Amino acid sequence: MHPRPGGAGRRLTAFVPAVAILAVQLIVFPVPAGVFVRGVIIGGLTALVALGMALVHRSDRVLNFAQGDLGALPATLVFLLTGSWTWSYLPALLTGLVASLALGALVELVIVRRFTRAPRLLLTVATIGLSQVLAASAFLLPRLWDEQLLAPRIAPPFDWTFTIRPIVFSANDLIAAVAVPVALLGLAFFLHRTRAGVAVRAAADSAERAAMLGVPVGRLRTLVWAIAGLLAFAAVFLRAGILGLSVGYALGLGMLLRALAALLLGRMTNLPAITVSAVALGVLELGVVWNSSSPLLADPVLAAAVGLGLLLSRRRSASRLDDLAPSSWQAADEVRPVPPELAALPEVRIVRTAGIALVCAIAVVLPLVLPVDRSLKASAVLIYATLGVSLVVLTGWAGQVSLGQVAFFAVGAAVAGKATSQWHVDLLLALLLAAAVGAVLAVLIGLPALRLRGPHLAVVTFAFAIATTSYFLNRRFFDWVPGGRVPRPALFGRVDLDSATRVYYLALAGLVLVLLACAGIRRSRAGRVLVALRENERAAMAYGVGAVRARLTAFALSGAIAAFAGGIFVHHQQAFGSGPYDPGQNLTIFTMVVIGGVTSLPGAVLGALYLQGTRWFLPGDWQVLASGAGVLLVLLLAPGGLGSLAAKGRDRALRGVAGRRRVDVPSLTADRDPELVGAPT
Repeated sequence: MHPRPGGAGRRLTAFVPAVAILAVQLIVFPVPAGVFVRGVIIGGLTALVALGMALVHRSDRVLNFAQGDLGALPATLVFLLTGSWTWSYLPALLTGLVASLALGALVELVIVRRFTRAPRLLLTVATIGLSQVLAASAFLLPRLWDEQLLAPRIAPPFDWTFTIRPIVFSANDLIAAVAVPVALLGLAFFLHRTRAGVAVRAAADSAERAAMLGVPVGRLRTLVWAIAGLLAFAAVFLRAGILGLSVGYALGLGMLLRALAALLLGRMTNLPAITVSAVALGVLELGVVWNSSSPLLADPVLAAAVGLGLLLSRRRSASRLDDLAPSSWQAADEVRPVPPELAALPEVRIVRTAGIALVCAIAVVLPLVLPVDRSLKASAVLIYATLGVSLVVLTGWAGQVSLGQVAFFAVGAAVAGKATSQWHVDLLLALLLAAAVGAVLAVLIGLPALRLRGPHLAVVTFAFAIATTSYFLNRRFFDWVPGGRVPRPALFGRVDLDSATRVYYLALAGLVLVLLACAGIRRSRAGRVLVALRENERAAMAYGVGAVRARLTAFALSGAIAAFAGGIFVHHQQAFGSGPYDPGQNLTIFTMVVIGGVTSLPGAVLGALYLQGTRWFLPGDWQVLASGAGVLLVLLLAPGGLGSLAAKGRDRALRGVAGRRRVDVPSLTADRDPELVGAPT
């Protein structure tokens, strides 16, 4: 086959972002030679993580958000073996290598393979839950030896130092400088010179065609995940020898953001461009740190690099498989309304009315019987349920993943707290202002991301969340951010919020208003358009639907709801602290909604109950594990979440009513009996 005209030129353009980043570093953030070399080494380690993500993306068409944590668990094991069991360097390292290969293969066999025919969004969410499980496991593993790892550095196997001013390099730097090129060359040799590697590339292009030709696609995917685990371990272990091992989200989120940025700059599949981009980002990061007073400035710079990658991306999907694969949860997982054939029956109306009355009565009476601390916790459930509704709109209806909802939550809290505490604005106006700011911010962030297919919105919102927490809402850099106590002003200038009970009713009123508004939107044409885009974008566009405009509208509404919830939360807490808005909370909130049921509004409430329940009854170290394990179990057993389980129980009861009344209800029977599908009624 002859190469297509312009093919070499297109391949070279993939390196343009990396060259631009290096130019910015050399001009704006110049560094001494030693810092530049250290940046190249750190960037090379990030490239190993990004390459593992690229392999998984080509194999399974999914972003693996657990890539960094795949390496953290075996790296923690090696540190414990050398520390607690006093193993020597080489046996411990070999154990870690074998453990990383086994862990990657085990993850594919036990978890990923169960989602082979599932929508890619489901598998993406599964990797988020897996990330939480692995991060919690790496954090809890030292407990087996009654130890706690606090950024330890493993001793190098030999003594060696060399100085490139102003950095003194150790043997760990030398090992990393040698190991990274060897790993890159080994990966290139495997993909291009071995039968297994060629088969992996063929299966990545078309798994169905490769399977028809006798290629063992399943085993190749297991091999890909094993290699991804090995690359992740090499990156985490070698980086820990230079900078120390920080177990938990501090490690996973930081490496993940940098790897995702390199992945986007390299257009997801161009491995050489991904590698060069990761190295360029490593040099830029150390350049920013060297030229600034705080290392936190690196986060907004990296977020800007992610935006650059999106702006330079072309309006095209990664492959034909991305176009053919379902994008999200199918309609069968949605909580359907009561069929009209049964809604008018007396027994159905009585039970429905009684159920709604019971829920309303409990919600109204609850703060009157709870002590103050429990009442405030109940208020927090309502606020987090409101935040969860924002993800139901965006992910459950529009089929788009956002990992930055807590950032909008934080922005709303900061704006509302500032408006009431210093501008003396009425609380209702402050909440509306927060919602407006959240909507505008969502539009600005969504404009470059939502015009592209794939998980770009998840990446850009994730970068935005980390940059927002560390920089944009940090009082060290911006003194407008509320500090100290945030008072609770009277609502409408008349209704005092001087008790936990009244704060509860404020949170309840906010949730009810949001639920009613979103329920109306779901029944409107706008809601039907979002679901149609989620199910079949091409068919919806054939009817004249503007996909980008509709998704941008959903994102703006989602950002407004999240910021509105944040405005209530800051007055609930009476302070703007950093803990509730930690970047790791974005993954927790997302998994919370998936557990509850991401396609239904009641699912947001159920998810909030689950999240707060784990926080009430489990120690902090186990909360992340419960969240991650919970989302994996839900996705495996009930992809529609707890809300879908409740709906299935309701449908079973309705089938009994229909049978007794001898009413034919196709919507309740067609999905249970395939022979009834398409039969005349």
